[in-house]
Amino acid sequence: MKNRIWKTGLLTACLAGGLMFGFGADAQAAGLPDGLRAGGQELGGLSRQEADEKIEEYVSGLQDRSVTIQAGDRTLETTSGELGLSWSNRDVVEETVASLTEGNLLKRYMALTDLEQEGAEIPVETAVDEAKLAALVETTFDGMDGSAKNASITRENGEFVITPSEKGIAVDTAATAQVVNAALAEAGDGPLTVEAVVSEQEPEITTEMLSTIQDVLGTFTTDFSSSGSARAKNLEVGAQKLNGHVLMPGETISGYECLQPFTRANGYEPAASYENGQVVDSIGGGVCQISTTMYNMALAAELEITQRQNHSMIVTYVKPSMDAAIAGTYKDLKVTNNYSTPIYIEAYTSGRKLTFTCYGQETRPENRKVEYVSETISRTDPGAPIERVNNALAPGTRRKVSSGHTGIRSRLWKVVTVDGVETERTLLNNDTYNASKAVYEVGPAAPAETPAPVEETPAQDTPPATEPQPSEGLDGGPGVGLGQGGSSQPAPTPETPAPAPETPAPPADPAPVTPSPETPAPTGDPAPVDPVPTAWAVPEHGERQGSFSPAAVSAYVA
Repeated sequence: MKNRIWKTGLLTACLAGGLMFGFGADAQAAGLPDGLRAGGQELGGLSRQEADEKIEEYVSGLQDRSVTIQAGDRTLETTSGELGLSWSNRDVVEETVASLTEGNLLKRYMALTDLEQEGAEIPVETAVDEAKLAALVETTFDGMDGSAKNASITRENGEFVITPSEKGIAVDTAATAQVVNAALAEAGDGPLTVEAVVSEQEPEITTEMLSTIQDVLGTFTTDFSSSGSARAKNLEVGAQKLNGHVLMPGETISGYECLQPFTRANGYEPAASYENGQVVDSIGGGVCQISTTMYNMALAAELEITQRQNHSMIVTYVKPSMDAAIAGTYKDLKVTNNYSTPIYIEAYTSGRKLTFTCYGQETRPENRKVEYVSETISRTDPGAPIERVNNALAPGTRRKVSSGHTGIRSRLWKVVTVDGVETERTLLNNDTYNASKAVYEVGPAAPAETPAPVEETPAQDTPPATEPQPSEGLDGGPGVGLGQGGSSQPAPTPETPAPAPETPAPPADPAPVTPSPETPAPTGDPAPVDPVPTAWAVPEHGERQGSFSPAAVSAYVA
């Protein structure tokens, strides 16, 4: 006790006189006190920066240490450097050094006294980078025997077939990182082998989940009997791309993402679609009937409609406001499973009909019915047709390119009844379909008829007996010369003069001239086309690939 009091008195005296070495302005220049070590490295006499560099050098020397991680029958061979080993307790070292060189002088004196008597060893701790460890573990142990396997479901011959799920094991990267860090701190400098921490892994989709798919939640069928073979093929290809999709609760399906790209390589053919208010050929034409059919299936199942847009012009396979267009991401159909159990989407074509059915677990009461009512608010006449000159057609030819479309404003109501009594009426859609004029291609105008010039030949009083008269049609006279038979006959004698010529016969009509493809006949400017809203610029029913000429289409064009 007397010794402690004496030291305190001495410290006070030194402070008062400002004589104590190491606590003045030159403390930092004097370096760290002797006896201070970190990770076995002597830090006495070093500056703070030099001390940090020395500890970093020590940690760098541990980067090449071999580390082996085992999990089941898999082994990960790596190094501590590849695992991102770094100095992890830098703050502890800084706090210790600060207690000796900064702050309250009395406390610094006491710390220095203890350091002189006992020395100080600061442990240098290291840790691997958990993110780097997780990446290596995922690469090495992914697909290892025992990994969880999701259940799957298919519909075959009208029955559901479920492949059962399987539990597995998964490497717990956070817990494994702690094991590796502890082993690195305890095992010295030699190679290190640790067992990965594994845990039982549950599959994301279990057999029990898929077993709930039993009931028809909603179904809808559209007809494409008047479609051409290319459009029919597009519907068949598109239906196959959506058939068999399983949506877990909360998951969303996008019609565009499932159907694209609209290319020949993806199975599609050029067929009629809407673009700029007209009907054109585009690859994948007709797939909007797929999205429309799926949309009405989703309505019947009362799924959540996340995105839906109507066509620019009316379609005929459903009532107004019951359609759903696809045009890139600008127009898409997105449906979300709002049930607490999974659903299964079935799509197929048969007998020129397209059918979508949603299966799941029915939870709605049997006495509750849902109906969707289309209401037409107004109609707009398309107006007079547009004629465009096509020089490749014969004069006077007139060919329909596309039919006119009546403009319509409409809306769709959802009507719910319970035991036949209406309990809910909700407005779902309020749509406008643009009017469009019919388009015809016409051949160029026929050239005006011009009479052929008549050549006049003066009559001879006494033609030579052996010289034939000109043939009929050159001067209008009835004399016979080289006629159809090509024989010569004697001319009439002077005693029997030839009768005076009568009124000349009109010349024969010139044969109509048909312009050849190589030299088209001149034409006037084509008939003007009404301007179209820019919102129609994206082709509906498929991405247009290249350029195609307009073609005549049936009533089912969308």
